[in-house]
Amino acid sequence: MTAHDVPTTAIDIAAAVRAGIVSASDVVERHLAAIDAHERDVHAFNRVLADQARAAAAAIDAAVAAGDDPGPLAGVPVALKDNLCTRGVPTTCSSKILDGWRPPYDATVVTRLAAAGAIAVGKTNLDEFAMGSSTENSAFGPTRNPHDVERVPGGSSGGSAAAVAAGFAPVGLGSDTGGSIRQPAALCGVVGVKPTYGLVSRYGLVAFASSLDQVGPFTHTVADAAAVLEIIGGHDPMDSTSIPEPVPDLSALLDDGVDGLRVGRITDLPTGADPDVVERVEAAFDALAAAGATIVDVEVPAFTYGLTAYYLIAPAEASSNLARYDGVRYGLRVDAPDTNAMYMATRHEGFGAEVKRRIMLGTYALSAGYYDAYYGKALKVRRLIADDFARAYERADVLLTPASPSVAFAFGDKTDDPLAMYLCDTYTIPSNLSGHPGMSVPFGTGAHDLPIGVQVLAPALHEPTMFRVAAELERAAPPTPAPRMIDVAVGGAGSAR
Repeated sequence: MTAHDVPTTAIDIAAAVRAGIVSASDVVERHLAAIDAHERDVHAFNRVLADQARAAAAAIDAAVAAGDDPGPLAGVPVALKDNLCTRGVPTTCSSKILDGWRPPYDATVVTRLAAAGAIAVGKTNLDEFAMGSSTENSAFGPTRNPHDVERVPGGSSGGSAAAVAAGFAPVGLGSDTGGSIRQPAALCGVVGVKPTYGLVSRYGLVAFASSLDQVGPFTHTVADAAAVLEIIGGHDPMDSTSIPEPVPDLSALLDDGVDGLRVGRITDLPTGADPDVVERVEAAFDALAAAGATIVDVEVPAFTYGLTAYYLIAPAEASSNLARYDGVRYGLRVDAPDTNAMYMATRHEGFGAEVKRRIMLGTYALSAGYYDAYYGKALKVRRLIADDFARAYERADVLLTPASPSVAFAFGDKTDDPLAMYLCDTYTIPSNLSGHPGMSVPFGTGAHDLPIGVQVLAPALHEPTMFRVAAELERAAPPTPAPRMIDVAVGGAGSAR
């Protein structure tokens, strides 16, 4: 088997490598060749780790030759969002303010993937400090959607979603604070999972909003997502919010079907989704009903006021978390006559416009005289959101919604209107506030033949049910079209490859 004949899914790659049918080196070379051919068109990566990946592949091949088992993800290339710490490798969060910083440790999820035999091939682009819905806010330029490079891949984990969609890696890791895995997964036509808060360690994830952030996978298939989540999940003593329970065996449940499950249709879901998106969600309900599920109507007012609460809580936490970037200890430092001037100059040069906007909003919400009126009230609304979901889950085992209100939009469409950009996360934000799991599953196409994702939501720690429903949707879904990447000059139009 040559480098061009290796399998495409993570599960099949690992099985072939462990059996000695294909070498990890061949797998890595195949994916590095794809990166060489199309990365300049897509810009999924801030840094490609070619030498590191080749060395890791050689070590796996040596282990196989010696009769050892390199792990359940042996030889599987992984694209890591560039807010996950990687020891000795620059971790930028796509921000100038972390210029030159090389973490002295690996994030727990990075350690667990490496121990399972996975191979990191690069650090992916993102909206700066994970603040955005389009990956247009990166200090290193935007990532382009492999299905149409004149359109965004979603955000903030757009680089990881695009890397998987483009075939640069069969697995990507992202972080989801308000939809930053599920929305780009929908726009790029891949599977994206936000686990229950605390199921996956946040140790080594550079914080945006600590009570909302969660790490999860991008993959081509639901089975691959289950396999990766089983590896990266589980208790971590280094994370004080980590749930002290193992991840359930998700892979064993994927063929169980949905017969007897109750799937909730939210009757008070905010309007605003494009007609093509609504049509695909309705088709998903029909497919689940045909497979034996019962469709039930539920009300979840949280979807109406979740966005407002989120944009007080998340910026407030961000303003606190980002205070550590002051030019003193690491990263960018802009010299100035005194310490306060140095702080101001460093932050002025180091942070982009969206990050500054959210820091100022969060600082205002936390300031004396406004804390109770804004941040304190938002926390009470967050409690109400959890109660709304609890009542809905008394009637339904899972809920189905759009993952994004539209297909991928063109660059610049929403950059001048922050509220329009924030509305991209209408359907994803509430489950971050409640801490519940959610995932986006590709389910056909809409306008311009671009992918549409259907979101499956479930109660906390009910990933097994969520994955059963996702697997059924995957079986019923029309095929996702292949990416149509073209050459693009930076900032200009391109011609067909």
